[in-house]
Amino acid sequence: MTTETAAALLDRDFGLLSDLIACHAQGRGEKAALIHGDDVLSYRALNAEMDRFAAALQRAGAAPGDNIALVSETTLSCALVFLGALRAGCTPTPLPPSATPTQLAAMIADCGAPLAFADHVSAPALEGAAARLVRLDRLDAWLGPEQTRPESVVRGPDDPFNIIYSSGTTGVPKGIVHNNAMRWRQIRAFAPFGFGDAVTLVATPLYSNTTLVSFLPTLAFGGTAVLLGKFDVLKFLETSQRHRINHAMLVPVQYQRIMASPLFDDFDLSSYAVKFCTSAHFPKELKADVLKRWPGLLFEFYGMTEGGGSCTLFANEAPDKLHTVGQPGPDTEIRIIDDAGNEVPHGVIGEIVGRSTVMMSGYYGRPEATTAATWISADGHRYIRHGDLGMFDEDGFLVLMGRKKDLIISGGFNIYPADIEAALLEHPKIDDCAVIGVPSEQWGETPFAYFVSNDDALRSEDVVEWVNRRLGKTQRISGAEAIVRLPRSPIGKVLKRELQDLHRATRDAGRSPAPAPEQPEPRICN
Repeated sequence: MTTETAAALLDRDFGLLSDLIACHAQGRGEKAALIHGDDVLSYRALNAEMDRFAAALQRAGAAPGDNIALVSETTLSCALVFLGALRAGCTPTPLPPSATPTQLAAMIADCGAPLAFADHVSAPALEGAAARLVRLDRLDAWLGPEQTRPESVVRGPDDPFNIIYSSGTTGVPKGIVHNNAMRWRQIRAFAPFGFGDAVTLVATPLYSNTTLVSFLPTLAFGGTAVLLGKFDVLKFLETSQRHRINHAMLVPVQYQRIMASPLFDDFDLSSYAVKFCTSAHFPKELKADVLKRWPGLLFEFYGMTEGGGSCTLFANEAPDKLHTVGQPGPDTEIRIIDDAGNEVPHGVIGEIVGRSTVMMSGYYGRPEATTAATWISADGHRYIRHGDLGMFDEDGFLVLMGRKKDLIISGGFNIYPADIEAALLEHPKIDDCAVIGVPSEQWGETPFAYFVSNDDALRSEDVVEWVNRRLGKTQRISGAEAIVRLPRSPIGKVLKRELQDLHRATRDAGRSPAPAPEQPEPRICN
C-alpha cells in the first residue's frame, strides 16, 4: 500500500486506482466517496470495506489475475465488489443483468471466473452457471470479520484491470481486456474536467465502459459518485437537485427522455458544470436543446470500448458543428480507409480506424478476433477498426455515417442510414427513428424506416411521402412503420438486428412490404 499523497501518486506515469482510494482514506477520510439513496460510504469506510472484500476473496482461494464475475444493478454492494476485486489484484468482470441465463453462463465460462457475485434479481439465473455464486444480499455474512486486511499484492502496467463484454449487437459478446496502464492513462487524461470537486451522478450501469469513463476518475481524484441505480427521469432530476450534481455521463437516449420531460424546467440544475455524452448517435437538434436549456458545458466523446481513436466535441464552443462528433483528442490518430485498406482524403466516406494511448490489450482468449479488429498502417502502426463509417470535414471534424455492417447497398449504390435518419428527425411529429436495409427483388435491398411518433394519427404512408421528397433518388425509403420504442442495448445503442427480425417476422406473417422506390439504373460494381 502506498504512503504517497494522492497528488504525488497522480503525478507518476503509472499507479493504481486502489492505491489512490487508500490515499484519500488518509487525507480526506470523512468525505463521501459513494452515495446510493440514503446510504453514504466515506473514503475511510470504502477503503476498509475494499480491504475486507479483498481478504475474503483471498480466503476463498482467488488469486491475482483471476476474473471475478459481477451481475447486478448499480448499488453500493456492486461498486464494492468491483473495487474490492481490484484491491485483491483480481480482474472485475461486470456482466449485464439484462442478458439471458444462457448468455450469462456463456460469458462466465468464457472468462473462467471462479467466483460470481449477483444481486437477488439475477442470482437465480446464475444457479449452476458459476463454480461459486455469492448473493449480494448475503454479502456481509460472506465477507466475515470487519477490519480484516488482505495480503498485499503487486500488479504491473500490463496486468488486466477489467474485462468488459461487448454489447452483443452482433450476437457474439467478446471480452474486452483493459490493462492497468490503459486505465491509468485514461484517468489522468480527465484531470482538466475538475473531478476532484466532482459530485458525479452515475446514471448508466457499471458493466458499461461508458460508466467507468467518469466513475473511475471521480474516485481517483477524490470526488463523490452518486449511484442512481436503474434510470428514471424523475429520479434523475430529483437526485440532481438534492445532491447538487455537477458532473454526469449520459447516453443520448437518456438526454432525449430528460429533455422531453414536462417536469424538466421544474428542477434546479444550476449546479451542473460538465455534462458528458457518448455511446450512440446524438442528434444535433437534441444537442442544441441541451445547450439552450441545461446549464453547464456539454462534451460529446466518440470512441470505442476497445479503444483506438477518440474524438471530443466541445459543443458550447462549436455550435455550428453539432452534426459532428468533434476532433481527435491528444495522443490520438484517426484515419479513414476504403475497402482495400487504403487511406482516403477528407470529404470521402470510409471506415474509421484509430490508435491512441488508450487501447485494449485484446479480446479475452480470442487472438483471431483481436487480429481481425486490427489494421496496420504503411508505417507499421497498429490501429483498431471501429466498425463505423465516417469522413472528416474541411475543418477536421469527424462526421459519422453509421455502422459499416448497417450500410445498405441498393442497386449498386451505397446508402447510409444516418443520412435518412437525420432527415426523418426533422419531421416535427417524429421523436426517434432507425433505418434498416430489407430485401428487394428489384434492388437487392432497400431502405425501410421504423419511427417513434408523438402523434398517434401520423400515418406511415405520409412519413414515406414526406421524407422521400427530401431525399435523393438512391436514398428513398420503400416503407415505414410506427413503433412504440426502438429496441436498444442497456447503454442506448439501437439494436438494428432486432428490427431486421421484426421486419422478417412481419413479412413472413403475410403482410406485403411496400414497393421499392424509383431509383436510377443499377451501376455495375467490380
